[in-house]
Amino acid sequence: MGIIYGKNPVMEAINSGVTINKIYVSNNQKEIYDVIKLAKQKKIVVVEAKKQKLDEMAGNKNSQGVVASITDYKYYDVDDILEYAKSKNEPPFVIILDKIEDPHNLGAIIRTCECMGVHGVIIPKRNACLVTDTVEKVSAGACSYVKVARVTNINDTIKYLKENGLWIYGLDMDGASCIYDTKLDGPIGIVVGNEGHGISRLVAKNCDIIINIPMTGKINSLNASVSAAISIYEVCRQKNKGN
Repeated sequence: MGIIYGKNPVMEAINSGVTINKIYVSNNQKEIYDVIKLAKQKKIVVVEAKKQKLDEMAGNKNSQGVVASITDYKYYDVDDILEYAKSKNEPPFVIILDKIEDPHNLGAIIRTCECMGVHGVIIPKRNACLVTDTVEKVSAGACSYVKVARVTNINDTIKYLKENGLWIYGLDMDGASCIYDTKLDGPIGIVVGNEGHGISRLVAKNCDIIINIPMTGKINSLNASVSAAISIYEVCRQKNKGN
């Protein structure tokens, strides 16, 4: 865990895409309004604290009323994930997250991936939750074992995975194929969409097949981490059945 303090350094950190857990700001300090506004736009948690406390966090230096807590998590490249699968002599199995925003969802998905032998998770650099201290806590330590790659463009990454032999399935409640009736084997990627809006139109267009999870209750949608878990388990069930 690291600390960045001062208005300009924190603004630069936000804009650069550094993984920020929380930003602490002093009360009623108009000079840092721009920091607060940008942090909220990026969906970074902002917590109020006394100026004295912030100065202490900054090593007893002038914090200028703003301190950012950043993570030390090391991200991987997509090629690292593919090479990892190859080293295990297994067809690649990856989970692609399209703008998942809730750290609890991301942490739960990473935990499921670790338990079920998924080779890696792919997340976008912008407009999505990153691996923060909350994510690491919810994952129950799985972040130490699952390779998470951050990419600039999800659609370009899907195309790259397809070039490397992966078949990409998108999860959507309006999908034409039921997940249980779909053959899920070989090199595979599952796309899980945003909690509120699902998979974006362009991402869905770049998937090979859009699949749905059948539901019989009155509520017709599932939590993103639950949808991911069901799809991961179904892939593993089919693979084990074939062995």
